[in-house]
Amino acid sequence: MRKKLIGIITIIGILSILCIAIILYQNTFHMTVTSVKIQTSKGVLEGSLILPKNPKSKLGLVVFIHGDGPADASYNEQYKPLWEELAKQGYASLSWSKPGIGGSDGNWLLQSMDDRANEANQVIEWAKTLPEIDNNRIGLWGASQAGWVIPKIVQLNKNIAFNILVAPAVNWIDQSKYNTLKDLEKKGAAKDAIRIKEKEFGKELELLKKDASYEEYVKAVGKKEAVSEDRWIFIKKNYKADATEDIIHFYSPVKLFLGGKDINVDSENTKEVYEKEVPSKLLNVTVIPTTDHFMLKASLVDSKIRTFFVGLFAPRELADKQYYKEIEEFLKK
Repeated sequence: MRKKLIGIITIIGILSILCIAIILYQNTFHMTVTSVKIQTSKGVLEGSLILPKNPKSKLGLVVFIHGDGPADASYNEQYKPLWEELAKQGYASLSWSKPGIGGSDGNWLLQSMDDRANEANQVIEWAKTLPEIDNNRIGLWGASQAGWVIPKIVQLNKNIAFNILVAPAVNWIDQSKYNTLKDLEKKGAAKDAIRIKEKEFGKELELLKKDASYEEYVKAVGKKEAVSEDRWIFIKKNYKADATEDIIHFYSPVKLFLGGKDINVDSENTKEVYEKEVPSKLLNVTVIPTTDHFMLKASLVDSKIRTFFVGLFAPRELADKQYYKEIEEFLKK
């Protein structure tokens, strides 16, 4: 019995060591990541500069613009596979933790989309001082909420070489309602529950329109349903956001990625607006029918557990391969 127990423990130990070794190997990326501090008018931002190993000449740079939420520089490690792909193509990447996250000064929830654009522009100007970077090949990558930020950046900076937008939102109110209702539908909510949620959404919108205080908001929706006070401030600052009038200002190539299974952003609406407002000679649209808001492989879209384990043991296998392939082709042009 004792020998059997020792044997089981030994096997468990070997398997544990093997799992750890696989995780470490699969999460070792072929690139050089350097922590940087970026001084801006609002304080210091903690960031990451990612370079190919042993670059032989000046590099193009992809500046990362986060979507919503408390994002650190690597977006909780999720950017790393894309950083590696960009490094393979001879591009550097630059990303930073949002204000108040990961050592960056400030509070991202107190920012408007204009604030975010101004911040990004200051980061770009900082990047231009780096000896490794070719200032004529600095472009932008951004997802979701970045759809309101990137079109503002290109109005502040007339030297953006290219733009990669992943599932960008267009109108804040429309996007919020779409996401709310689609999420309920996906969860199989009854029609009555969906109608109730629509009424609640309309109620919150009226509170925003009358510039309700946080106390008024909590009283109206109840403590259980209320977001934090800072989040309410953030929503009040930005709920009127609409990129329609901003995206007409693109002057360099735009690569637009959309997912056919996106429940966060209405892909059809985004495609329609971009094709109407962005000059056709600049716009390149890719709709991947089987992917979602995050460009995940089809097999992962509806499984958080599977996504977690793939992210842990094989992070390079998370994203749809067409997504990486088309970024590579876009940057070669």
